[in-house]
Amino acid sequence: MSWNPGIEPGCPDEISSGAIETLIIPRARDIGGFEVRRALPAPKRQMVGPFIFFDQAGPAELLTGQGIDVRPHPHIGLGTVTYLYRGDFHHRDSTGADQIIRPGELNWMVAGRGVSHSERTSATARTGPNSLFGIQTWLALPDSHEDVEPSFEHHGKTALPVIEDDGVSVRLILGTAYGQVAPATMFSETFYADVTLDRGSRLPLPDNHEDRGIYIVEGSLSIAGQEFEAPQMMVFRPGDKITVAAGDQGARLMILGGATLSSPRYVWWNFVASSKERIEEAKAEWRAQNWGQGRFDLPVDDRHEHIPLPD
Repeated sequence: MSWNPGIEPGCPDEISSGAIETLIIPRARDIGGFEVRRALPAPKRQMVGPFIFFDQAGPAELLTGQGIDVRPHPHIGLGTVTYLYRGDFHHRDSTGADQIIRPGELNWMVAGRGVSHSERTSATARTGPNSLFGIQTWLALPDSHEDVEPSFEHHGKTALPVIEDDGVSVRLILGTAYGQVAPATMFSETFYADVTLDRGSRLPLPDNHEDRGIYIVEGSLSIAGQEFEAPQMMVFRPGDKITVAAGDQGARLMILGGATLSSPRYVWWNFVASSKERIEEAKAEWRAQNWGQGRFDLPVDDRHEHIPLPD
C-alpha cells in the first residue's frame, strides 16, 4: 500500500526557510534525577492545533526498585495522551480505569468536567533495572466538549494504523492523516503520529490540517537546506506544502496538529479552560477534597495520597 497516496513529496530544498513560523527549543528541568523537556506551551506559541502541552519524559535509566510515582492529581478541559518508546506506566484514574501502558500503545484520557489520575512505574518493571522514555501531551477540548463526562480509552499497538514505505514508518496515534484514521475518539480535527525515518528518507506533512508541527525526538532533519537536531519543535505556516528529509543518522519524530480552537485557552497547573472562572471553580473543588461528592474523586486502588493544590 502506498504510504502517502496522492501527495507529491517534492524536494525539501524547494521549501522557503520562512515556512517555519515558530522554532521552539524545549526547556529542560530535572525532577529528581529524571529530566523532562517541555516544548508547549512556549513563550511564542501556546498551542499547535489543539495541542497545548507537550513534554518529553526521559530517556532515563532506573535501578532495581526505582520508578516514577506521579501521585493522583486533577485535570479539567483537556485530553491527555501518554505514548512511550521505552518502559511502562501503570495508569489509574477516577473513571475506574486501571491500565498498564507499554511502548507503541495509546492511553487517551478525556478529563472533561473533571478527572484525577496517577501514573507509576509498574511493580513488574521495578523488579529489575528499567527505562523510561516517552511523550506526554494534552489536547485542549473545544468549547462544546469542555464539560463532557470524563472517559478513558486504551488502544494496543496493533490497533494503531501503521503506514510504511521505503525508509519511512508512520504510526498514527490520534486523528486522521495519509488516508488513515486512528481509533481514539476525537472532538476536533487532529493528527498525531510517531515517525521513524532512515537516513535521507523524506516525509511530506499532511497538508489538509490548519496547524502542523514537528518535534524531533532523535536524530536530525533537513528543512529548506537547514539542519535541525533533536530536541526541537518546528511549527509551519498554514497551507504550505512541507517535505522534510532525515539527516545522516536518520530521525525519529512526532508530527502533530489540527484545527485551531475558536476561543483562547487559560492554563493553570493541570487545568485548561476557556475562562478563568472555570479554573477557579476547579481549584476550589480540588482544595476541598470532597472526593466523590462533586467534580473530583480519586482513582480506584490509589486513594491513599494525592498532590495538593499548589499555593
